[in-house]
Amino acid sequence: MTMDELIAYCAAKPGAEETYPWGEAELVCKVGGKAFAFVGLDVHTVGLKCGADAEAAAVWRERFPDDITVSGYIGRYGWNTIALKGAVPDDDLLELVDGSYEAVVARLPKRKRPV
Repeated sequence: MTMDELIAYCAAKPGAEETYPWGEAELVCKVGGKAFAFVGLDVHTVGLKCGADAEAAAVWRERFPDDITVSGYIGRYGWNTIALKGAVPDDDLLELVDGSYEAVVARLPKRKRPV
């Protein structure tokens, strides 16, 4: 999957918005004001919520030890960083994006959830 395809997929999610809070090198895709994807434009990575906690996210790291790592600072909350040019198949990457988006939407107050 290319970087452009990943960004288009994230942006197509209902209520998704693209932000650049730390400059042009990192795109943060949000829904209801909460991040669901941290896209490293220079390093070709994406940070996604991969489970309810660090243990659930560890399953993905065990499957792809060379391409999925714990996200800095937020890894203990179930976030992993995925290398886009690695061995993670596109279907699995899309599943992770969907899961991250759905996890964030589920925690939003009803008034902030996309229709």
